[in-house]
Amino acid sequence: MSFTDRQFRNALGKFATGVAVVTANVDDTLLGSTVSSFNSVSLAPPLVLFSLANNAQTFALWQKATHFGVTILAEHETELSNRFAKGGAEKWTGLAPQRNAHGVPLLRGGLCTFECETYARHEGGDHEIIVGRVTAFTENDAHPLVFHGGRYRQLHADRSIAAPPESDPWLHGW
Repeated sequence: MSFTDRQFRNALGKFATGVAVVTANVDDTLLGSTVSSFNSVSLAPPLVLFSLANNAQTFALWQKATHFGVTILAEHETELSNRFAKGGAEKWTGLAPQRNAHGVPLLRGGLCTFECETYARHEGGDHEIIVGRVTAFTENDAHPLVFHGGRYRQLHADRSIAAPPESDPWLHGW
């Protein structure tokens, strides 16, 4: 390779992403991690994915998770993003998450919260890719928290640009 890990990470930072927190409850341990690697996979069945570093403190527990939640954060939730980006159990201190039927702690607020059952797992280098089948979701009206160039960003609601028409047959991924 003719580039360093840092150069590669900086190049990846050119791609703006949303910020999400994934949550689970495994062996009565509440798990939560901030991720920018959240993506849709399929509409039928409804699948999403995120990836988790193999060296994460709670990696072994995440491998046992049969159900999980994904909360897409709103722009006013940078504190939640920072809280769940750290290791340790204290990230849940002072929070009263809602629980779904499988005991998954779901963060209140956010832009959208997905409830998922684990569908597949794939090796992804120094990460594991976890695919979930969405069983339910809730939405809120807010602006998204955006991460770009190693920093949080805001979208300007009054500066939207035209999107491709939905009727265009070449836009399979839109």
